[in-house]
Amino acid sequence: MDKIRIRGGQTLRGEVSVSGAKNSALPLIFSTLLAPGKHKLGNVPRLQDIFSANQLMNSLGCKTEFENNNLSLSVDKTLETLAHYDQVRKMRASILVLGPLLARFDEAKVSLPGGCAIGARPIGMHLDALKKMGAQIEVDGGYVVAKAPGGLKGTNIQFPFPTVGGTENIMMAASLAKGQTTIQNAAQEPEIVDLANYLNKMGADVQGAGDSTIQIQGQNNLQPAEHDVIPDRIETGTLMVAAAITNGKVKINNCDPTHLTSFNKALQQMGIELEFGDDFIQVQGNGGYASIQITTEPFPGFPTDLQAQLMALMTQIPGKSRIIEKVFENRFMHVSELMRLGAKIEVDGHEAIIHGSEGNLVGAPVMATDLRASASLILAGLVASGETVVNRIYHLDRGYENLEGKLKSLGADIERIKE
Repeated sequence: MDKIRIRGGQTLRGEVSVSGAKNSALPLIFSTLLAPGKHKLGNVPRLQDIFSANQLMNSLGCKTEFENNNLSLSVDKTLETLAHYDQVRKMRASILVLGPLLARFDEAKVSLPGGCAIGARPIGMHLDALKKMGAQIEVDGGYVVAKAPGGLKGTNIQFPFPTVGGTENIMMAASLAKGQTTIQNAAQEPEIVDLANYLNKMGADVQGAGDSTIQIQGQNNLQPAEHDVIPDRIETGTLMVAAAITNGKVKINNCDPTHLTSFNKALQQMGIELEFGDDFIQVQGNGGYASIQITTEPFPGFPTDLQAQLMALMTQIPGKSRIIEKVFENRFMHVSELMRLGAKIEVDGHEAIIHGSEGNLVGAPVMATDLRASASLILAGLVASGETVVNRIYHLDRGYENLEGKLKSLGADIERIKE
């Protein structure tokens, strides 16, 4: 299993480009199930989760061609409606085939998915919403078995709290349902808007994406289209922390600053200098940062997917910083590994208190527990004295395209150790 070795102490400088967003590419890939023909997606990151998604699509009868960052998907008129456990177990997003298959073929059998171990993340809201649209659903032998003999019907869906996957599944299913579907308390993430834009390119009628209420007027059929995936805001934020934690100066290209408003505000409150353009953010680290308190929330609040990375930066800020995690119930597993590097962190339920001091980290072997935790440990390794080795980086490869290469291009002493 590969490892990443970092020798800390290098100041990062230069320019770097952000890859396409994994969390947008995956629902876009699965949305192609709605329309037979050849779809073309650009700016698709080369990640393990994308490879797994392509394997799942192939198992359903689609043909995928992935060259550089361009993905072509040929979707047949007849497809397999069974998503096997072996294909689905690798990632959480696989449940997103349920809505499109059910909408198009009136039936689907999808294994309960796997993914990062950061909490229960139940799919009950997906299933309850599909039931309201007329689906008959049961869970049998680890599979979701869904049927809609008369087809799905538009209705009013009110989620108890915003769910990104649930919103995406219902948006796709409603695009081929009879009548109008209204989703209230919908997720508002940029990835939701990107999916709506592609659905509309295919001929769907999705209005209000990016707000808390989305309306979808069902269509009889959809057509293939072409689309470029939006930049990855989580990779953008990770690279911003890399610049700040090393007191460097880095220009991050091919990003959208409007996707990171809450995160940008937090860094500015710390005293980090940011310059914004239409498609870039320049970070000027200068040391002497101020401690702050942040609370993770659904978009447009502070993203839970950047909580672990910010915690690494907080270890270098004298005084007491605080993180309150309100999205996932088990997302402080990286704390014990940061403490192996010398961080002083207290965890009490959903709250973490970071007692920071500059230069307090010392390199050591550490273990990645999930995707964002792996990035946090690499960031900590950039400033830890000596050598840090991050093990189990298959998590990293699920969500970051060549992160170590990008950091190395900025001056980091970092390398992948192949095993």
